Amino acid sequence: MSNQSQMAVPKKRTSITKKRIRKNIWKKKGYLAALKALSLGKSLATGNLNGFFVEKIFTFEEQESA
Repeated sequence: MSNQSQMAVPKKRTSITKKRIRKNIWKKKGYLAALKALSLGKSLATGNLNGFFVEKIFTFEEQESA
């Protein structure tokens, strides 16, 4: 018998209900992140950037005139 520590093993099996709840929480986090990213993308596309701190990227023509 070696002196290495054993891996943690759960004593009881996780119920299907608890597993489903945890999975749904994980899915919801991903959904909300995607929704925020889509919202930011739409705002960037339309130029309506009131609620976001986004650095404006100048085009080559704008840099020459400035």
